[in-house]
Amino acid sequence: MKKGNNSPRRIAKVMLHTSPLEQAGSGDAGGMNVYVVESAKRMALSGVEVDIYTRASSPDLPKVVEIAPGVQVRHLYATPYKDVTKSDIVALMDQLERDFLQNLKELGEGYYQIIHSHYWISGMLAKRVSEKSGIPFIHTFHTSAKVKNLSLAENESPEPLSRAIGEEELAKSAKALIANTDSEAASLVSLYNACPENVYVATPGVNLKEFTVGIGKKGARTKLGIAAEKIVLSFIGRIQPHKGPDVLIRAVAEMIAHSPKLRNFLEVLIIGGASGSSSGSSEVERLKSLARWLGVADVITFMPPVARQDLADWYRVSDLVCVPSYSESFGLVALEAQACGTPVVATAVGGLRAAVADGFSGSLVDGHDPKAWSAVLMRLIAQPERRLILSMGAVDHASHFGWDQTARTILDVYDGVLSDSQRVHGEILNRDFA
Repeated sequence: MKKGNNSPRRIAKVMLHTSPLEQAGSGDAGGMNVYVVESAKRMALSGVEVDIYTRASSPDLPKVVEIAPGVQVRHLYATPYKDVTKSDIVALMDQLERDFLQNLKELGEGYYQIIHSHYWISGMLAKRVSEKSGIPFIHTFHTSAKVKNLSLAENESPEPLSRAIGEEELAKSAKALIANTDSEAASLVSLYNACPENVYVATPGVNLKEFTVGIGKKGARTKLGIAAEKIVLSFIGRIQPHKGPDVLIRAVAEMIAHSPKLRNFLEVLIIGGASGSSSGSSEVERLKSLARWLGVADVITFMPPVARQDLADWYRVSDLVCVPSYSESFGLVALEAQACGTPVVATAVGGLRAAVADGFSGSLVDGHDPKAWSAVLMRLIAQPERRLILSMGAVDHASHFGWDQTARTILDVYDGVLSDSQRVHGEILNRDFA
């Protein structure tokens, strides 16, 4: 990657409610964590230094942590530290703003050329800091209240009005909005009245060196102790209603009801941690109770989040990875699984339509009816040759998504914003001295 004439030297990324240092797949850490870190590493390789600002969960955390050459995590301190939910962070905004501005003062004027915020809470801080410092800010929503509220899971609480209002402010005030897919970009324009000229698409990628076919299914099963004859269906991600793990459990019950012999060789893995705080833990217990009530607890194994360096093997052991989300701005799990040669069955919503090539790298299912999911899964289980063809298509499809391209696209947006800022500044100076 080569920097343009207007490329920034250093940028500040903001992600308050989850830290780049946290394990993806638990709490509030998920695909956004991967997105921010991976794109930051590629930017650093191009010569653009990146500082990622996040809320400290303890006063004992160091102020600065280097996670890769040219990429640092900077902690912002605000009390209280413990038992703070996403919604609680809004009340800490004044403290976080003061600490951010103190960082800017210590680093010196002009240290950052761009602030790029991720998720709406981070955007609210970036907006305030931008107004005080004059540093232009760019925002990526990742998820949005209005989209989520249009497709809630059963018994899922809607996103609060305050979030939607905050997101509307960000859509109007950010110098640019970066969406993950064309469908997300269209939603920002239609639901948030974002100016189309300010909305750009930077498709997320996958680490194609880390997520590969590697030792293959046979080698991975030997390594992890899973029998070769098992049909393995996996759900990998945070345990929350919006991700739809209950859809898979209900679909499995439908499958076994129609084909009782399936119980002998079916193994379902639900890998991930509780999302959020106490409510997340109760969701895991609810799913376990659901599996017992439906009589399929014996074929379902719940597992804690898997470390990034081990995750590829769990994708490889799977015959199918299931992503029954109610909405997804993209769906990194789907892409990582396909890069490992595993076909994906996913809901035909949002960014999953781009992440999965229907009929080529996996199958997209309309809606969340367990019977529909059961029919698709049963058909693929009964057709090993079809799964093999989809596996080859999955590797090919994933090969077109890399973090280098994501970073290049984002840097191009930065260049454009800085060029516009310089042009406007020049016009103001010319007008003042005319």
